[in-house]
Amino acid sequence: MFFGGGMEMWAAGGLATAIGSLPHHEPQAALDLIETWLGAIPHWPQLPLRGPQEGLVLQFLNPLLQTGLLEREGEKIRFATGAADWPDRLAAFYMLYLAVEEGDEDALQQFAIPPEAASGFYAFLERTAGDARGVKGQVVGPLTAAFQLTDAEGRPAYYDEQLRDVVVKSVALQGRWQARALSGLGLRALIFVDEPGVSVYGQSTYITVTREMIREDLDAVVDGIHAAGALAGIHSCSAVDWSILMDTRTEVLSLDAYGYFDSLLPFRAELGDFLVRGGVVAWGIVPASERAFEESVESLVERLEQYWAQLSGRGITREQLQRQALITPSCGAGTLTVELAERIYALTAGVSDALRSG
Repeated sequence: MFFGGGMEMWAAGGLATAIGSLPHHEPQAALDLIETWLGAIPHWPQLPLRGPQEGLVLQFLNPLLQTGLLEREGEKIRFATGAADWPDRLAAFYMLYLAVEEGDEDALQQFAIPPEAASGFYAFLERTAGDARGVKGQVVGPLTAAFQLTDAEGRPAYYDEQLRDVVVKSVALQGRWQARALSGLGLRALIFVDEPGVSVYGQSTYITVTREMIREDLDAVVDGIHAAGALAGIHSCSAVDWSILMDTRTEVLSLDAYGYFDSLLPFRAELGDFLVRGGVVAWGIVPASERAFEESVESLVERLEQYWAQLSGRGITREQLQRQALITPSCGAGTLTVELAERIYALTAGVSDALRSG
């Protein structure tokens, strides 16, 4: 799998990046950490501890607030499906969506992240990329967003076909806008779709959520990212049916390999096909928890080598696994201490360096 910055092309080959969130309150401190350890593929930092304004709704679904489709009731945000003029609000959103599809750049700008909702994003845009080979961003997954939002009666938006479509389209266009903005730095952008919500598939309480629904929704977001010339990844930090994610049009599959590697083993055949078509696996081999203080670069490299040995054979080689690999923490670090986040990023860079120099 190759990424490009301008005319330069480079293989993933075990380079390091991260999932997105950090525990800092000031963006410059977060960017210093990223620049120190993840200079090849730096990411913009989500900073959830700054306050609720940096939550997923304002960061990734602001157009739904601006068009009145979402309303606030105290601290809760929900779809205003009970409003008398709901059809008009819905029509306004779809007119905005169609304008983007017709190439209206001003309409696409309506899907920008508000500066007050992502201080780390705008600080990232102001920094020079240094020796970076690419840049990374992230958006919320459509399932995750649609299960967190409800209609006026408290029913999850995902179960309403219209509301689900609105969420998917909004996330897709936000990913498109973000990819366009990051590409302005002169490097190829990689946007992860952070989708813990995919873990509901197969659970008895979510029996109406089908494989096809998940795949179609994720592909809509991936296509939005691709429309801006960026690459897409899908991240989940639990044990899921990985074949669904590998069946999408994403270039990168991101998993918590430290905690859930065994969940990948039933999908060796699908992984082989994914790698054959050029897919990259982002191996979350560094635990985003206190366990990071118990691990070393050597122990984590050994752990990853053991995992790769279990996958080798049946058309998958050790060389292929490294060539089409990124190294990451297992999940975001937004709720951890700064000291722990620094440890996690240092280990991530160390594992990457060890693999690439070995």
